[in-house]
Amino acid sequence: MKKTILLFALLLIPLFGFTQTLENIDYISTFKEDLAAIKKDNQWAFINKEGSIVIDFREDLTETKTEAGSSPVFNNERCLIQQQKDGINYYGFIDTSGKTVIEPQFLNATTFSNNYAIALELVKVDLGKNNLLNKDIVKYNYFQVVIDSSGKVITYLTEATPVELSTTNLKKAPVISSKFLSEKLVAVMTKNKQWIIKKID
Repeated sequence: MKKTILLFALLLIPLFGFTQTLENIDYISTFKEDLAAIKKDNQWAFINKEGSIVIDFREDLTETKTEAGSSPVFNNERCLIQQQKDGINYYGFIDTSGKTVIEPQFLNATTFSNNYAIALELVKVDLGKNNLLNKDIVKYNYFQVVIDSSGKVITYLTEATPVELSTTNLKKAPVISSKFLSEKLVAVMTKNKQWIIKKID
């Protein structure tokens, strides 16, 4: 009886003694915040340092350029995602469990740094109503803003920039021309290509 139990245990070791094997991976990033992005068939996932998938393969993870290459990345436990609505990409963030914590709503966004990110907040302005066509008249602007890890706008960096919400005009996300200098300082480029330094309150 003891020999049978020992033989059964030895047969189970190969099944339960090792973690999963990941094969046919197209790209593997370096680890950041204990997670590495892996790419397979144009989808991205995240693995932990044990090699287990903690965020399954999905199509909405957004690549960020780093010195090591271009891949989705976590900073301050936030990773950029994008979602297309009416042909236009909107950006938001997930946490390290894969849960959406900031809904895709921005026309562009940076990764987080010191618990802040720069994003392009879209604002709809009601101009009235066309009574002949029975149609609301609206226009859209966007602002470069600093957001916290919950998506709350902390400060506005620029004045309104008019934008037409169409796939023709927004084939690519508008460029973010501001950048973090330190934990509390942001450099903002003006329309005449000069810089303003703003402090985050």
